[in-house]
Amino acid sequence: MSVQQGKRVLEIEARAIAALVDRLDERFAKAVDLLHGCAGKVVVSGMGKSGLIGQKIAATMASTGTPAFFVHPADGIHGDLGMLARQDALLAISNSGETEEVLKLLPFMERFSIPVIALTGKVHSTLAKNSDVVLDVSVSEEACPLGLAPTSSTTAALAMGDALAIALLQKRGFKEDDFALFHPGGALGHMVLLKVQDLMHQGNAIPCVSAQASALDAVREMTSKKLGMTTVVNAKGQLAGVITDGDLRRFLEKGNSLAKARAKDLGNKSPRTIQADALAAKALQTMEQFSITSIVVVDERNRLTGVIHLHDLLKNGVA
Repeated sequence: MSVQQGKRVLEIEARAIAALVDRLDERFAKAVDLLHGCAGKVVVSGMGKSGLIGQKIAATMASTGTPAFFVHPADGIHGDLGMLARQDALLAISNSGETEEVLKLLPFMERFSIPVIALTGKVHSTLAKNSDVVLDVSVSEEACPLGLAPTSSTTAALAMGDALAIALLQKRGFKEDDFALFHPGGALGHMVLLKVQDLMHQGNAIPCVSAQASALDAVREMTSKKLGMTTVVNAKGQLAGVITDGDLRRFLEKGNSLAKARAKDLGNKSPRTIQADALAAKALQTMEQFSITSIVVVDERNRLTGVIHLHDLLKNGVA
């Protein structure tokens, strides 16, 4: 019985969100333009459950490039309206459109020419009539069988808030790097903020031999640096190739001898490379794409600057 009740709730709330799709018209576009053009901050406000939804909407906007914060309407009319400025915009949430505390904010908004966007289930309410843009988030029924607890209506308001936040994100050209700056403690932030230069082996830690070095010297370098490879450079310090354990095995399988071979005769003369300021996540993507375990780091002149290994990425959580 409880499973059926749970399914009923989800179906009702899913229909509530689906119904919003056909309501997105020029009013939604106007709301996005208004918020995008706001020189100040987006102030979100709502009472009770609408207020909780408003806090989430404000947090989503703030983390996706739209400066926003939540003001409780009751606190607002008792002094917190001082946080608002003339260049701000108000996103007011009220299913009935008649919430007393929210309506008491409107004279202040008018006095300071602060535009108001309403998320309401009653498009002819007092809030709607006194707003610059009205977004209809009405629902045909609440999931609560008594029709009392806000359920479908708060879900619809939350979904509309997400739609606004993501539309603003795209309009601002917000990228993964930007998101990471606001989430430095999260897994995505860690991945996106880390650069190749933060993890690569540098200086004497780079396995490196000259193109004219003997094959045995190349083997010794690979053994001492413990990365299963060595770079090969020309007289100008430019990358001329890479020798891996696999390259040595393939060389020997062909009946060749390492005794007289030179480093330039071994390995891959056109290895995969990356620059130091590239994302560490990009290095991982390249390794996975080409089934390799290390990438050589070069500068714009193809001069050797480092080596990054798969283990370096895994140890630092870039996976």
